[in-house]
Amino acid sequence: MAIPLLDLKAQYNSIKDELESAVLEVLRGGRYILGPKVEEFEKTVAEYCGVKYAVGVANGTDALVLSLDALGVGPGDEVITSPFTFYASAESISRLGATPVFVDIDPKTYNLVAGHIEAKITPRTKAIIPVHIFGQPAEMDTINEIAAKHGLKVIEDACQAIGAAYRGKQVGSLGDAACFSFFPSKNLGGAGDGGIVVTNDEELAGRVRALRQHGSLKKYYHSFVGYNSRLDAVQAAILSVKVKYIDTWNDARRQKAQYYNELFAGTNVITPVALEHVRHVYHLYIVRVPNRADVEAALKAEGIGHGVYYPVPLHLQDVYKNLGYQVGDLPVSEAASHETLAIPLYPELKEEDMRTIADLVKNAVSALSAVD
Repeated sequence: MAIPLLDLKAQYNSIKDELESAVLEVLRGGRYILGPKVEEFEKTVAEYCGVKYAVGVANGTDALVLSLDALGVGPGDEVITSPFTFYASAESISRLGATPVFVDIDPKTYNLVAGHIEAKITPRTKAIIPVHIFGQPAEMDTINEIAAKHGLKVIEDACQAIGAAYRGKQVGSLGDAACFSFFPSKNLGGAGDGGIVVTNDEELAGRVRALRQHGSLKKYYHSFVGYNSRLDAVQAAILSVKVKYIDTWNDARRQKAQYYNELFAGTNVITPVALEHVRHVYHLYIVRVPNRADVEAALKAEGIGHGVYYPVPLHLQDVYKNLGYQVGDLPVSEAASHETLAIPLYPELKEEDMRTIADLVKNAVSALSAVD
């Protein structure tokens, strides 16, 4: 039995005719970089997030880099973020010559602990990047209060969280800017790379729009050094089709997450915690187990897809040895890196397959208990 961690073919087949028609329209129209399809998608995303502006870029990493650059982050600055996330969250800071400063995470939500931020602020701190990890928003009220108190900017790393909400407000509308990724595996994914920056700040949006195209708003006239980071029309067309289904797909993810929760109830498998004041979109369904290697082996033997997110927290990555972090400095992140595992979750996943997966995980964990 083979069950993938994510089945992109199943999603494609469910809207195949719409997707192919949209792509063919772009191919026949001959406008492949930026243009009306991208503008249409930008408008749709801005409205969906409840903000005024959206600027399509080449990928989620560039969305972070360009947002930071547009806010003036550079050499000598510090930006506070989470160590338990994909490398791009910190890499984008380093790319501009600034220094990432890591705050440990909550053991239940895996988001950075907002209450720990203030202790990490120095005169060099310029911004905070909270990561809405696995599809659950960070504690934005506290983060924004701290930022306002210290004159800091807030950029939401919402690359895993499109459609999520915090206290009734859409992710993307909770900071000075927010960044989304449309990597194929995301809840809203393209057929290649893609990303977008959203904001209510007109000046910031204009600067990101110029930065994405070599620092230029008028062809061959350049105001500053920029990038080549443009969302292409084919991806925009695909995403414009898919965005119509994102709420339905996210609802299905929540329903299936709840079913997993029921299947794992009363066991030693720790399931995701969704806070009452947020809308979780379960980009990944993360379980926490005492014997991850055994669980991985059991799933692999049966052809069940799974993934480890993330095996080495960012503060212990080789690239950041110069920052001086040691094992034990951020213990919650370090423990999560050794104990968490993603199991299959996607809208088309069948309940019978979920029961099979849950049984394999539970049996592997029970076997450890029997040995103990």
